[in-house]
Amino acid sequence: MFEDVYLWIKALHVIAVISWMAGMLYLPRLFVYHSEAEIGSKQSETFKVMERRLLKAIINPAMIVTWLAGLYLAWSGHWFSFGWLHVKLALVLAMSGVHGFFSRWCKDFAADRRPRSQKFYRIINEVPTALMILIVIMVIVKPF
Repeated sequence: MFEDVYLWIKALHVIAVISWMAGMLYLPRLFVYHSEAEIGSKQSETFKVMERRLLKAIINPAMIVTWLAGLYLAWSGHWFSFGWLHVKLALVLAMSGVHGFFSRWCKDFAADRRPRSQKFYRIINEVPTALMILIVIMVIVKPF
């Protein structure tokens, strides 16, 4: 029975990770387009709704489930003594920090504050991708 529970939680973890990453890759792309929209325009207001819903309905819950399921898997699999898991956790913590920045910027856009350029959001859009690649390498290759 433990094996069945472990596999179900592992499946839940993978589903949550995919959902979290989909949102983390899409939200900064919305920021790129939103930064081009005129403040107060219908387009800008639509982006506000899209960003808020993406963050509240998908990204936030997916991050929480990712962390809870992942910590359970690490605990039940006795992985905490392995170096690759320490690196993975540091990278996931960094991803969570990026998530926090995205949440802050979503609030800035909602209040019509735009202190950053479109180019900034285009560059920052690559950070979740780089972190995701490193996390997957830690999990699959387990280099140490």
